[in-house]
Amino acid sequence: MIEAENLEKRFSVLRKAGRVRRAREDVVAVAGVTFTIAAGEMVGYIGPNGAGKSTTIKMLTGILVPTSGRATVAGIDPTRRRIEVARRIGVVFGQRTQLWWDLPLRDSFDLLRHVYRVGAEQHRRDRDELTELLDLAPLLDVPVRQLSLGQRVRGDLAAALLHDPEVLYLDEPTIGLDVVSKARVREFLAARNRERGTTVLLTTHDLDDIERLCSRVMIIDHGRLLYDGALATVADRLGEDRVLVVDLAESGAALNVPGARVVSVEGPRQRLAFRRSEVTAAALIAAVSAVAEIVDLSIEEPDIEAVIRRVYAGELTL
Repeated sequence: MIEAENLEKRFSVLRKAGRVRRAREDVVAVAGVTFTIAAGEMVGYIGPNGAGKSTTIKMLTGILVPTSGRATVAGIDPTRRRIEVARRIGVVFGQRTQLWWDLPLRDSFDLLRHVYRVGAEQHRRDRDELTELLDLAPLLDVPVRQLSLGQRVRGDLAAALLHDPEVLYLDEPTIGLDVVSKARVREFLAARNRERGTTVLLTTHDLDDIERLCSRVMIIDHGRLLYDGALATVADRLGEDRVLVVDLAESGAALNVPGARVVSVEGPRQRLAFRRSEVTAAALIAAVSAVAEIVDLSIEEPDIEAVIRRVYAGELTL
């Protein structure tokens, strides 16, 4: 559904080169990015600020023309056939809106029907379905400028999907939302992908969005694709440190078992850190049970956000 081959985007900017002089310099925003996304996939696209995420999406939508390389969406070159691509994609930029600021939400939806040339009956059916799923009925006659951020984002999601696109690009769709609004948006996106098979490319700084919605993740930094694969594999490959939490029958001194170090003792509960490459969880549990009676236990896996943060900082290499 989406293909990018050696996609590159350079911008020419002016830099200060003296008290009054400026020098022109090329800045590489995206450098040779290659990937494919199958129909119906939901893929997370993550990276620090300025990594090239939004620039990639703008090239895939036809907003920006690549400096070099090739991109296709549903077999169409988005820079050469923009109108055709626009009818097959939906886009939500969390910090921008495609709704008319002073018009009621209903009027924005009606205007978009004419923009995308959607039949009146299909539009009514899809609008009613999206209104119910996103709980927009009380908001249809409210001017967009009077909506809260969470309400506006739900309105933008509906607007992006009114013409039933095959591909949905989401750029920071939950930024600034409260916990309840985030949960509602996530549930809706998961259902839409599951029931309609909509292909979704999601960029966000909120790794909870990625963990809850995507099984595949692409990590970009300084314009280069560092990783493309299963989200679980990132933790498996880079999250060496795990923690065994044991509740013992009795409180006591810190346990001394090979392959682990005690990081905390809280009464009968002890937390033992260990590296998966050095000892297995089963072996460590057996060693603990040989010296103390275990009432309960659990394994804490690496925090994916901490792992990604270390990748951005250059502490870990994919």
